[in-house]
Amino acid sequence: MNPGVEYDLAVIGGGVNGCGIARDAQGRGLRVVLAEMGDLAGATSSASTKLIHGGLRYLEYFKFRLVHEALVEREVLLRAAPHIVWPLRFVLPHHDGLRPWPVIRLGLFLYDHLGGRKILPGTRSLDLSRDAAGTGLKPRFRRAFEYSDCWVEDSRLVVLNAQDAFSRGADIRTRTRCTAARREQGKWRLTLRDERTGTTADVVARAAVNAAGPWVSEVLTGVAGLDGGHRTRMVKGSHIVVDRLFDHDRAYIFQNADGRICFALPYETDFTLIGTTDLDYRGDPRDAEITIAETDYLLQAVGEYLARPIERDRIRWSYSGVRPLYDDGVSKAQEATRDYVLRLDAPGNEAPFLSVFGGKITTYRRLAEHALEQLGRFFPGMGRPWTAAASLPGGDFGHAEVPRRIADLRASYPFLSQAQAQRLFRAYGTRCGAVLAGARAMADLGRDFGAGLSEREVEYLMQEEWAECAEDILWRRTRLGLRLGAGAQAILDEFMQTRRHAPGMAERRG
Repeated sequence: MNPGVEYDLAVIGGGVNGCGIARDAQGRGLRVVLAEMGDLAGATSSASTKLIHGGLRYLEYFKFRLVHEALVEREVLLRAAPHIVWPLRFVLPHHDGLRPWPVIRLGLFLYDHLGGRKILPGTRSLDLSRDAAGTGLKPRFRRAFEYSDCWVEDSRLVVLNAQDAFSRGADIRTRTRCTAARREQGKWRLTLRDERTGTTADVVARAAVNAAGPWVSEVLTGVAGLDGGHRTRMVKGSHIVVDRLFDHDRAYIFQNADGRICFALPYETDFTLIGTTDLDYRGDPRDAEITIAETDYLLQAVGEYLARPIERDRIRWSYSGVRPLYDDGVSKAQEATRDYVLRLDAPGNEAPFLSVFGGKITTYRRLAEHALEQLGRFFPGMGRPWTAAASLPGGDFGHAEVPRRIADLRASYPFLSQAQAQRLFRAYGTRCGAVLAGARAMADLGRDFGAGLSEREVEYLMQEEWAECAEDILWRRTRLGLRLGAGAQAILDEFMQTRRHAPGMAERRG
C-alpha cells in the first residue's frame, strides 16, 4: 500500500462538532486532518438560534443529563471565548395557557442549580407593568420570569476551533470533499477531492470520524460503505430577522398555544432574531429554506405577545438549517432528542470509524471529549482532556473585562468609532491587533467595502480564517450581509477573487 500522507485521525466535516473534535485530538498529541466539502460552518453550524443554553423546555421531557451538561458548558464556553459568547437575560411572560406560576418557578429553580451556576445571575420575577421588558407587549401580560443563558456567534465558534486546531498542527482543508473511504491494512485510506480544482489525493489515518452533520448517513453508507443500522431524523429550523423590536438588550422566550416555544433575541444591534421552527425535512440540506407557512407561523407566534403585529415588510433576512438528530422514534419533530449519539464501527478491533449523530452547539466540546473517549483504546498514548480550561483564539481574558477591552482598543486606535471597536472586538477579541497592526487612520486599513469592512480585515479573514468568497465573510465570519446590498457584495467578491490569485497572497497558513 502506498502510505501517502499519514495521520492518526481523519475528521470528515467542518462544522462545530468536527472542528471541536479536531481541536481536542490535536491538543492531545494526535496528528489530525480535517476535510470540509465547503466552507467552515457552511451548513447547520451557522444556522442555529445563536444560543448557548441548557434548554429550559428539555426539563419537560426529563432530559436532566442533557440539561445538566449544557448548563455546565454555558460557563465553560463563556470563559473560553468571552468575545463571541456573552450573557443574555431571557424574559418569560406568564399567562393562563402556561403551567401554574409555582410550577414554572420550580422548573427555573432547577435550571438555576442543575449546572452549578457561578457566573450567571439567577432567576427573578418581573412586574411587566413596571419593568421596561413589558413595553411593547400586550397589556394582559402582567408577570414574567427573567433567567440567564448565553448568546454565541455560532459560525465564529466553529472557525476559532479550527484556528486553534491549526495552530497546534492540524491540517485543515476546506472546499475538500471526502469521496471515498476504505479500510486497508489496518488503517483508513480516504480519497479527498479539492472542489476548486477537481484534483484528488489520498490520505491515510489510523482512525476516522464522521462529523458530516446532515450528511452523516450519506458518508457512513455511501462514502465509507458501512452498515448504517440506525436512522437520522432531519429537522429543519427556520428563523427570520426583523427591524429591532425592543429598546432594551433582553431576549424573550414565548410559549405558543401548540406547546412550542419561540425566541425573540436582540441581534446585530439594529435587529431582532425570531425563531425557530421544527419541521421534519426531506431533501438536500443545502436546499433548505424558509417557507411562507413557516414565516407566517413565526410572525403569528410572536404577534400573540406583541402590542403591535410585525409587518411582513420589516423582515430583513431569513435562514434555515437542517439538524441531523438521532431518530428516537418520537412522533413530533420538536420532541426528537437534541442529545448526541456516537456510533463506533470497529469490528474485530479494526481501524475505527466513529459517526456523530445529533447534538447541540452548546455541548460540542463535551461531545468531542466523549468521541475521544470512544477512540481512546486505539490511541493508548493520547493525552488527557484539556479543553475545559483552555481559551479559544482571542478569548484569553476575563468575561467581565469586555467593556474595558473595547475602551482600550479605541484608545490604541482612536480613529475607530465605538460601534467599530465593539464589532471588531466581538469578532476577534485580543487578536484585533493582527487586523489593525500599524494603522494610525482609517485610510491605513485600505479600501472600505461598506459597513466598516476594510480591505485589511478582508485580507486577514482570507489568510487566517479560510474565507474565499464574499458569502464566507458577510454571512459567516461576520453578519455584515445584513448591511451591504447585492452590489457591494459583488464588488467584495470580485476583489477577493483577484486577491486569491495575487502574488504574495498564499493559501491560509494560520
